[in-house]
Amino acid sequence: MKYIIGIDLGTSAVKTVLVNTKGEICAEASKNYPLLHEKTGYSEQNPEEWIQQTASALNELISKSDVRAEDIEGISYSGQMHGLVLLDKNHNLLRHAILWNDTRTTAQCHQLYEMIGEKRLLEITKNQALEGFTLPKLLWVKEHEPELFDQAAVFMLPKDYLRFKMTGLIHSEYSDAAGTLLLNVGEKKWSEELCQLVGIDISICPSLVESSECVGTINEEFSQKTGLTLSTKVFAGGADNACGAIGAGILSSGETLCSIGTSGVVLSYEERNDRDFAGKVHYFNHGKENAFYTMGVTLSAGHSLSWFRDNIAENESFEELLADINNVPIGSNGLLFTPYLVGERTPHADATIRGSFIGMDASHKKRDFTRAVIEGITFSLNESIEIIRENGKEITSIVSIGGGAKNDSWLQIQADVFNTKIIKLSTEQGPALGAAMLAAYGCGWYNSLEECADLFISTSKTYQPKLENVPVYKQLYALYKEVYYQTKDLSKKLNQFSRK
Repeated sequence: MKYIIGIDLGTSAVKTVLVNTKGEICAEASKNYPLLHEKTGYSEQNPEEWIQQTASALNELISKSDVRAEDIEGISYSGQMHGLVLLDKNHNLLRHAILWNDTRTTAQCHQLYEMIGEKRLLEITKNQALEGFTLPKLLWVKEHEPELFDQAAVFMLPKDYLRFKMTGLIHSEYSDAAGTLLLNVGEKKWSEELCQLVGIDISICPSLVESSECVGTINEEFSQKTGLTLSTKVFAGGADNACGAIGAGILSSGETLCSIGTSGVVLSYEERNDRDFAGKVHYFNHGKENAFYTMGVTLSAGHSLSWFRDNIAENESFEELLADINNVPIGSNGLLFTPYLVGERTPHADATIRGSFIGMDASHKKRDFTRAVIEGITFSLNESIEIIRENGKEITSIVSIGGGAKNDSWLQIQADVFNTKIIKLSTEQGPALGAAMLAAYGCGWYNSLEECADLFISTSKTYQPKLENVPVYKQLYALYKEVYYQTKDLSKKLNQFSRK
């Protein structure tokens, strides 16, 4: 039997999965690496950690599976988006990677609007200038580290650097390039106009390929590190959210994904490249050829629940923490939570807004707070769903993955708040499985990603909205939306007292 490997290069760990031609997960292995926070707002990583830990994970994956390396036909990738990796003309690293959750580039975002204009930037890139994107990071290095910037011969995204080290070849692909703020999303090419306006030589942009394109084979150095053969095909892969969509079967019109991890994502498939969301949600190229997706992001979704557990119930598991929320009525006995712990992105691109509990009184118990956190996270995701629906998109069902799909009560809350059918998958490997599917399709195992998805993905349970709950949640959601406007000025004023 033949096998393929999916590699998901995440923010805190690399995850690898080995999959056979039947779509069965035969082995998994993951390795962690640290985040570097030199200053407040800075978030960096040493890219060499990615290489070392990926090699270690692949060694473990192959050894625990007892599969012959010669039977592993292909490898593909998913990766954290937006991160900036800079190489010189000899392809040596110039500095640590600046990551997606680094917030030092607010000034550069303002400069982009001054140089380009918000309307023109949206026309080309389909997205607003936000601190997370790659272009503001490039401009920050150009301004603050000019001697390094002058040495830069090419910039890369995290998974593309990993692939380069495994093959010796440099490429990017459309789904990750869409998150740089340098790609003409509709035309699928680097924007010469943007490069000229911001004073960046377009030659530092890597060549572009499709996500399922074979871009080389494993090189000698990485073969020796991992035991993989030199004939193992390497495919371009995709951005983490694009691969997450593939791994959840979001491959045709009307299909939508809700993913709750550290952040929360609502992603909806788009066939067209010309829809206008006025920058309210992200609009990126899909990992499927000639397809797109819209995406709303809550910066602190699962993180809000982790924060609450770690500080209020540190000795409880998540299962124990959520076990009692069904004994709390809708509205958490008059308690509302907004998950703005690190600012917000959709629909409020606001780095200074902060979270809140509204309505606390002496009768509230821990279970009330827990349910309020769950409801607040779900309301924040519903804001993205609302934008997508308001722009004429019919959403008939939503596939829920991540932490929000591990609890039946939370899945029912999602169905009631979103007012649509929620689908839970039988097995969930997220972006790593999407990467593996790109390799399987690229190897020619299947005629399409859809055919691959039919075999790799199955549903375990569905949750229908309870008709009596929908109008109650609609009323509560309207109150939730008011909290942002009532607290945004307070958050700004309180910022002077924050820990620096």
